Amino acid sequence: MSTRTAARRRSEASAAYDAYLAECPARQLLDRIADKWVSLTVNALAQGPRRYSELRRRMAGVSQKMLTQTLRNLERDGLVTRTVTASVPVRVDYELTELGYSLLPVMHAIKGWAEHHMDEVRSARASYDADGPRS
Repeated sequence: MSTRTAARRRSEASAAYDAYLAECPARQLLDRIADKWVSLTVNALAQGPRRYSELRRRMAGVSQKMLTQTLRNLERDGLVTRTVTASVPVRVDYELTELGYSLLPVMHAIKGWAEHHMDEVRSARASYDADGPRS
């Protein structure tokens, strides 16, 4: 039996995940975190715990169904915790986990890039649209 170093075991394990393969779990996770509501939710939770109603107000245009689904998915993936406090009415807070906080710099960068480059993208779109249909 051959002995493998820890670095070799890590390399082999990471090689097992190839997001270019349709059945790869990493692709499923990439699909999840690429969602606009996930990005906005993670960014909205950056400053600490938030109640559902605070998140909904912060993220204009999100439906109740979509926010609920997004929060459940993030909780299932271990990125968000849900804390219920017995009170009248019941208080429910959502907060990023340590894993969720590790995703925050990426999400913050994507949001910032979109905000910073929107004028350039609009210009490119207008130029593309003015050229007419592609054959």
